[in-house]
Amino acid sequence: MRVIALAATDLPAGSPARPTVARLLSSWQLDVPALVLVLVLGGLYGWGVLRVRRRGGAWPPARLAAFTVLGLGALVVATMSALAVYDHVLFWPAAVQNVLLDLVAPLGLALGDPLRLAVEALPAGAAARMRRAVSGKAVRALTFPLVSTALVLTTELVVYFTPYFATALRVGWLHELMYLHLLAAGCLFVVPVLTHEEALPSWCTHPVRAALVFLDGIVDAVPGVVVMTHGTLIAGAWYLHHAPAWSPDVRHDQQIGGGAMLSIAELVALPFLLAILVQWARAERVQNAALDRRLDAELARVAPPAAEPADPAGPSGGPAPADRVRPWWETEQNDVASRIRRHHDTP
Repeated sequence: MRVIALAATDLPAGSPARPTVARLLSSWQLDVPALVLVLVLGGLYGWGVLRVRRRGGAWPPARLAAFTVLGLGALVVATMSALAVYDHVLFWPAAVQNVLLDLVAPLGLALGDPLRLAVEALPAGAAARMRRAVSGKAVRALTFPLVSTALVLTTELVVYFTPYFATALRVGWLHELMYLHLLAAGCLFVVPVLTHEEALPSWCTHPVRAALVFLDGIVDAVPGVVVMTHGTLIAGAWYLHHAPAWSPDVRHDQQIGGGAMLSIAELVALPFLLAILVQWARAERVQNAALDRRLDAELARVAPPAAEPADPAGPSGGPAPADRVRPWWETEQNDVASRIRRHHDTP
């Protein structure tokens, strides 16, 4: 399951050597299940982009870069870099691994908008079935914003404060399952919030999503704070037994891990919120452009033809009622009328 591909040459008694900057950058190991997942996700996404382009459509390069570099890249770093080499002897690499899998990688995958890509790349029938699946009761229940936020928090707390994590360190297949569990929990919240598909209830407008992301940033900080301040060692028996001679105090190691979790969680919250604000601004521009086109059409339809000034007197020679000679946009109270009034008032 986990094969060492590149490691330091001076490993004492089978343990990795003291981590230095050079070793942290050069130590890698092959994780076959994670590699298969990366290849499958990357292959499907690449196929979708090619399908869209062959149909004459376009797919933004920024989305492709976010999916591959930030999303799949974070998955590779978490499971096959020095973090994976040292996660069985130090707690902090394991903590960074887990926060990359449930916060950073889901953000990158979501910025790539795989749901919209699938709809545009699949045939009409398959795209309709996928939309029905995404809008099904089970998926809607799991991706409901407050539910998905609670799932992410619960997943982190269950991993660290039950035998889950300590058992995963001993059992290889459970370790891989934990990776997948963390990634899936993070995607349940991030992907529906950032996708251009209708994956959330109608009341989840962009202002509401921004508020939810802000709340999620606060919630995501909780596991790091709890781990950093927790009095009992997490997987303490394992790390006390496997700690190399060069390793720091196990309790200090846990505090470093909790601090790293807190820092990364807060760093991820900012680009997540910025992505929502950018989507909000784009939606406003689209809405304003549509309203301007509607106003232009209304103005073209109601604009009076050029003619001599009308006699202000009515048919009987008396003054005509004001409401009968004023244009409709001066008397009606609606958005279109108010926009036309502002247009006429503009010098």
